[in-house]
This record gives sequence, C-alpha cells and structure tokens, in this order.
Amino acid sequence: MTTVSDRPAIPSNFPEPPLSVRQVLALERVLAGEPEVVAGAGHLDRPVRWVHVAEAADVGVMLNGGEMVLTTGVLLAGDEEKQAEYIRSLHRAEAAAVVLGLGRAFPRPPDVMRRAAERCGLPLVVLHRPFPFAELTEEVQSRLVRQKFAAVSLSESVRTALTALITAGAPLQALLDEIAQHSACPVVVTNLAHRVLATAGERSAVDDVLRDWERIARQAGGSEGDGWIRAELGGRGERWGRIVLCGHRGDIATGRLLADRAAEALVLHRMLGGAAGRTWEEQSAQGLLTDLLSGVVPARQLLPRARAAGLPVNRRTFVPLVVRDGEPAELDRLLRLLGLRGLVAEIGGQGDGSTAVLLSLARDQDADALTEHFAARLRTESHRAGTVVAAADARTAWDDVPTGLREARHVADAVADSAPALDLPAVVRLRDVHLRGLVRLLRDDPHVQSFAERELNGLLCRSDRDLLAVLRTYLATGRNKSRTAQLHHVSRPALYRRLEAIQARLGVDLDDFEQAASVHIALLAHDAQQQ
Repeated sequence: MTTVSDRPAIPSNFPEPPLSVRQVLALERVLAGEPEVVAGAGHLDRPVRWVHVAEAADVGVMLNGGEMVLTTGVLLAGDEEKQAEYIRSLHRAEAAAVVLGLGRAFPRPPDVMRRAAERCGLPLVVLHRPFPFAELTEEVQSRLVRQKFAAVSLSESVRTALTALITAGAPLQALLDEIAQHSACPVVVTNLAHRVLATAGERSAVDDVLRDWERIARQAGGSEGDGWIRAELGGRGERWGRIVLCGHRGDIATGRLLADRAAEALVLHRMLGGAAGRTWEEQSAQGLLTDLLSGVVPARQLLPRARAAGLPVNRRTFVPLVVRDGEPAELDRLLRLLGLRGLVAEIGGQGDGSTAVLLSLARDQDADALTEHFAARLRTESHRAGTVVAAADARTAWDDVPTGLREARHVADAVADSAPALDLPAVVRLRDVHLRGLVRLLRDDPHVQSFAERELNGLLCRSDRDLLAVLRTYLATGRNKSRTAQLHHVSRPALYRRLEAIQARLGVDLDDFEQAASVHIALLAHDAQQQ
C-alpha cells in the first residue's frame, strides 16, 4: 500500500490548509478500511473540497471540482465501457479522487478503471475492508466546515486589526508588519514598474526574496501554487501597485483572502493620506536612507533593498548629500529634470528641514561637477537664500555609503542657521566647516558644555536672544561690523551700542583676538548643543 505522509506543519495563525487526498487516506476511520492507492499515486496532494457518494456513470455532471467521490461500483459491474466512462467523467469534472469499496460488485481492483485513472492522473483508491461511507463523509465535511469558519474568523480578525491601525494614523510599515504576522511569510509592496516600495516579515527571508527580485519581477513572481499570492492595488479604475505574499505556506484560498484584505486596507490607507501625506515611494526612500544613516543595519544587508527599490548599485559612484531648507518633492523633481538617479527622503524627524539625497552616478561621470550643477540649479529654482547643500566625498563602494551620509549630515549640522552670515560655497564639504565642525563633534562632552555656559553666562542667564544673535553674526562674519549691521538691519551706532553691552555682560574685549576666539568657540558649542 502506498505510504501516506502529512505535509509539513504550517504556522498556527491562519487556518489549516484543506485536507488533501493523502491526508484523508491517513484518517483513522479510513485506515480501518485498509485503503490502497492503485492509480494516480503522484496526485495525492490534491485538495479535497467535498466528499460525494455517487454510482452513476455520468457522475461528472453533478460535480463542481475538488470532490472525493465514494462508490461501490454496483452500477458499473460487468460493463467495462461504463467503468472507463465513469473515470473519464470524474476527470473532466476535476474530481480530487475516487474511492472504490471492494465487495460484491468488484471483489478486486478493476483493471479497466485502474488503467483509465492512471492515464487521467486521477487517484483511484480501493478499500479492502467494508467501510461505512457515511462516517468518512461526516468526518471530512465537519473538518471542511471548521476550516471555512476559521477562514471567516481570520478575515474579520485581519480586517479589524488593519482598520484599527489606519484609524490610529499608523504608517504603511505598521500595516505591512500586521499582514506579515498573519501570513507568516515575506510581504512586498511594489509599484507597477515592479520597484519595491515596502517590505515586511522576517528580515532574512525578506532579504532572500529581494536578493533575487530582478528575476522575480521579470517573471512576475512564482505561481500561486508556489505560495506567491498577489493582489492588485488601485481604485477608481486606476491601478498603481500590487501586494505580494512571497512563499505563503497555507492554502491558496487563505492566501488570496489575506492578500485581498491587505489590498483593501492599503488602498484605504493611501486614500486617507496616511503617514502625513507622504507617498509610499517617499516612505520607502526614507526608510532605506534612515537605516543607512543609523548604521544599525550593515550596508551590505541593505543592498537588496536598494536594488529592489530601483537604485542602480552595480559599478556606480555614490554621492551622499544632505540639503537644508529643501523640499523632498522639489529635490526629486530636480533629479529627474537633470536626468540623475538617486534616492531622496526627509531625515531626522525633528522638523529641522534636512533632506538626504543619495546620488548614483555612472563611473565615467564627473561626480564633483554634477554635484555642483545640482546645487546651483537648486538655489536658482528654489529662490531660498538659506538652502545649504552639504556633501561628502564620492564613494565607489556601497559599504562606504553610510559613513558618507553621516559625514554630509555632520557638515549640514555644522553650518545650520549660519548660511546667511557665512560666505559658503554652492556645495559645502567637510573641509569648509573648520572649527565649527570640530566643535559640533565635541558638543556632548561635559567639559565643552561647562566651558560654553561659563563663557556665555552673562548673556544666557538673561536669555537675551537679540544680543546673542548679534554676537553670533558678528563672530561668524569675522568681526565685520558693516556686514553685521547690514544683516541685522541696524545702523552702525546702534550696532556699536549692542556690542558694548555684549562686552560688558561677558566681561571680555572682542577686539582681542584670543578673547574673541574663546567666546566664538563657546557660542559654537552652545549652538551645537541646542540642535
């Protein structure tokens, strides 16, 4: 007798898959009938949708597909043509299997039915001992009903959880994490160009999917039979993406249910403008750039995400930039206008107006010239004098990108709030920030903090922001009184009075280089600590 073994166990957070022919034959009640598979042994993993008792030769017209048909063959005995037609009829109706109880009609497996079933690939099982068909019908039907109920419960559970997240204003990632938890497999959201916008699931499993995403995208993924379940995303007659359950281990029907519920929630989330109205493309870029900046995830592990997001990474030159006072949408539009490839995303989450830009250039392109051109066009088109483009040196190795992004962020922070007073180049680099950059690196040192408070105590204790602002501009402009008066829109005599008040409160002579340098360092440290 053919060995019957169970399928691998699947996670318990979704309904059990439908019983297969193999599993039905392994039920205790069925084993009592001593089942033997005499044909179609290679098709025992077919799902059983229902169990039906039928004797008529044209039984196929009464079936919808997926049934396990039980028969004694009493109406087929002695007529080989009817026996063959019986099998062909079941095959045409896409029955899951046929079970023949041996007895008076057929004391042994009929060769005609066996050969016909083998040709059709239809499992034919004979029972060597008398077996009450009613017991098998009751057993299988009750299990199927329980599974349908479990599927409905899962549907409502998923819908309730996702609706609660949307109502709470949760970001896209929170919804995908919830979906991945229910589906127990990697979840990928793409646009219509197959570029990955977001993922969820166990990190190693997601990375395995993304590592081969270019091939998967070209082939539109595996088949549903392989656990690749897709649902389209769109509304009002327009499609704009899809969600894919990658390698779902449950049955196809449950996978479709999960994908459909997920698609409904994602469409609603997008329509309601979740995550502060940012597009999914923006959220995707932000997540990737934030992970690169933080360094928590090694750059090598982020490479599949970058490639799947459409960023060219093979044999490229990367230019990390941080732009102050630049809108992400504006920067993204400018990249497309200039024909440049890259990622753009707001960073920091502190409302400081910082946007990271990671340019990906061909090796034969002049990175410095293109960066300068990008910065010049940005200043021209934005019409904002305070826009600062901070850049790190170009990198040819992906593993060096995180360090470059942090360097660009450091440069941008070092000149924060100082752009109007400083004569900055179009692209500010580490070599341009000098002492300001060093002080910012040391801002958290207790000795530096104590020094700043001691030097500026005469102004800080009175919270005189006006005098502090004048001092900041005066020192940043190299103690240029004319320039300081111009920037603060005051007359020279008025500026002199303010400088005298500052010197009196601090007890210093700002005409003395060493004392002025000491106050300048203290002020840089104070400003760095406030950011």
